[in-house]
Amino acid sequence: MSRAVIPDAAIEERFVRAAGPGGQNVNKVASAVELRVAVAALDLSETARRRLGRLAGRRMSAEGVLVIQAREHRTQDANRRAARARLEALVAGALEPPRPRHATRPPRAAAERRLDAKARRASLKAARTRHADLD
Repeated sequence: MSRAVIPDAAIEERFVRAAGPGGQNVNKVASAVELRVAVAALDLSETARRRLGRLAGRRMSAEGVLVIQAREHRTQDANRRAARARLEALVAGALEPPRPRHATRPPRAAAERRLDAKARRASLKAARTRHADLD
């Protein structure tokens, strides 16, 4: 797997206050990090860029800016490392070409078991109905 180099100039960090554990500290310290990365600044092929967009989902803006938030740790440094690790994992996933799908068919025995089960279920349900000719 080839590794993309993510230049520091392409990453914009912003620290915000995080909710969650931290006591009074959470009200004073901006420990959550928000990474913003312009995907165009990354050295990716067009197909890898499209895959990154699919993997990122809603985290990718229409302008092509990837936003990653990390707020699970109490310190800025730990959140920064977590956000960068997530960014690297996303880019690495985009660089990995998808495995080709090979069409498979269920075995004949499995298809017969499924049809037998359907027939048994149908006869069970048919036995529950009230027939007009029996009244």
